[in-house]
Amino acid sequence: MSESYSDAHLRDILSRTKVIAVVGVSMNEVRPSFYVARYLNLKGFRVIPVNPGHAGKVLFGETVRASLSEIEDPVDMVDIFRRSEHVPPIVDEALEAFPDLQTIWLQIGVESPEAAETARARGVDVIMNRCPKIEYQRLFGELRMGGFNTGVISSKL
Repeated sequence: MSESYSDAHLRDILSRTKVIAVVGVSMNEVRPSFYVARYLNLKGFRVIPVNPGHAGKVLFGETVRASLSEIEDPVDMVDIFRRSEHVPPIVDEALEAFPDLQTIWLQIGVESPEAAETARARGVDVIMNRCPKIEYQRLFGELRMGGFNTGVISSKL
């Protein structure tokens, strides 16, 4: 069961977000977690990579952290590239580490209603089973060039 999110809500989240911690990011350039994080970084978001298997390496100008609790700076969004069953403890760690966290974003195929309920109870927006790269491209007019009908009306071609 996939939730429905309005374009206005998604646009608001992507517009207010400046710093994104990406959990489960890969160093492999062909993996979705790598190219989504790279895209977001190229669009001006500060992307802080989190993956214990690559901790200490550098990706997108940031040191890869082993866990969210190692990040000392404020984070606006936590983007999770992990299987659904791994989400609840990650959300708990995110809520503990970032008192001003605004958004938990679960990638395509990732859903955790119980973790979403926990986060929403703390006033955090939760998006499940969506990709911020795809939504950014769709909502800010970039997919149109690829021949997609984005449903967004714009004079920008």
